[in-house]
Amino acid sequence: MTAPSVVFQKIKSSIKPRWVLAFCSTVVIGMLIHMPAMLNDIPNHDGLASMHFDQNMITSGRWFLTVACGISSYYTLPWLIGLLGFVYLGLASAALTELLEVEKGWAIVLNSGLLAAFPALASTFAYVFTLDGYMMAVLLAVLAVLLTKKYRKGFLPGAVCLAFSMGIYQAYLSFAAILSLFAVCMLFAGEGKAADKLKGLLRYAGMGVLGAALYYGILQILLRIQGKQLAAYQGINGMTSGAGISSAAETVGKIYWDFLAFTLKGNILFQNPISCLALCLLLAAAAAAGIGMVRYRKWWKKPLFFVIMAIAAVLLPLAANIILLASPGVTYHLLMRYQWVLFLIGLTAFVSRQAGGRKKGAALEWTALVAVFVLVFFYGVMDNVGYTNLQRRYEKTYAYCVRLLDRIEQTEGYYPGIPVAMVGVVGDEQFPATDITQPATSGMIGLNGDWLLYTGENYRAFLEHYLGATLNILPPEAMSEMYYEKEYVEMDSFPGRNSVKIIDGILYVKTENVGR
Repeated sequence: MTAPSVVFQKIKSSIKPRWVLAFCSTVVIGMLIHMPAMLNDIPNHDGLASMHFDQNMITSGRWFLTVACGISSYYTLPWLIGLLGFVYLGLASAALTELLEVEKGWAIVLNSGLLAAFPALASTFAYVFTLDGYMMAVLLAVLAVLLTKKYRKGFLPGAVCLAFSMGIYQAYLSFAAILSLFAVCMLFAGEGKAADKLKGLLRYAGMGVLGAALYYGILQILLRIQGKQLAAYQGINGMTSGAGISSAAETVGKIYWDFLAFTLKGNILFQNPISCLALCLLLAAAAAAGIGMVRYRKWWKKPLFFVIMAIAAVLLPLAANIILLASPGVTYHLLMRYQWVLFLIGLTAFVSRQAGGRKKGAALEWTALVAVFVLVFFYGVMDNVGYTNLQRRYEKTYAYCVRLLDRIEQTEGYYPGIPVAMVGVVGDEQFPATDITQPATSGMIGLNGDWLLYTGENYRAFLEHYLGATLNILPPEAMSEMYYEKEYVEMDSFPGRNSVKIIDGILYVKTENVGR
């Protein structure tokens, strides 16, 4: 049996320094930016019901999520979950460095910074109870492409990685799709026979098809074992029925429109003139580097390369929004758009590998370095603006619920366990909007808004976990019978004097707007 010291020495000797740089840069930059979310208990509305949750989301198609999140336990432990998440993300960063063949230190550090700072990650931190699992899914998606690239039969283990990545969260299929397009472009830009390159292209396609088929097969088996069926949430049930695929032609226009709308007006890739200028400089540096590549590497002699590049350019929006092909009715949240960071990472990697004269090459690298540094900085600022608002949402909700609970308990006839009926929303006519971060966080789902309360269940969970009070809040269907009754309509909205009333043994709490 080999001694542990020998095994560790072999592992150490096989690890490339640039992998270590990518891993450490991702972890350090990520923890510096996202420390507020890791050191505080600042839940969003979904987090209120996930203080302890086994993450069995098979009805949403996420059959491996319960395993991925089980490593950190099923409790919401922001520090541990965040730490594990950055370990997975650091490994993904190292794998990206190898996949994109990035060798220059400045590009490795800044690409790691982009991966750690991109606002979609902050939006994922708002749902911290699943973050470690989702970052494992990112790692598996990157490994799926890397294995396919590195080994002749790597598409087989790559397909397994892709299946398990989708089993955690299907949205990260786009990570593998975009990276596969990058890898194919790199393949055709290099030397070698056209036939060998076409075989390489087929390996990536095979990885994707086999991975999706394996994911679907395991999903169907587990659904049968557990006696469940897919839920209608986000149109996921339409995926297995084939409705989404059969209507793919009708969805293509929506995909391209959504891609352009989010890229140009999503308020995420750039939010101010400085970040917009930085993005333009990065694009300009990449364009200049491309011209240099054509000249110095004589790409004009490779017409097939230009054909592949044109096809890849057309397919990139589809790859970014590939989930729309399977579920056209899906509503994209920011945490489902993490793959957009790959465009910035790809541009940075491309500039770092550019060919040209010493002065020209140095100028392009400096341009890209400054531009990406500015983007990472502003993304980090945007993340913390979101965390600041999330903290304020919690504090406003806490103060609101203290007042509401006191009013409920002081109502004549109240007793512990009395049935409580409430819609759940907070009336914005009685409580003016105080979210001053709205211009910056408008697209950051989970981090924007004024309150954590949207349903009666949100109230129940918040009062239970943060105020130590238990209310017997009736399910939503119980409200349908009394919602339009005159007696309820004429009640005041909280904090009005007549906003809490006992009617026929049920304590009604009206929190919504007066006029509805």
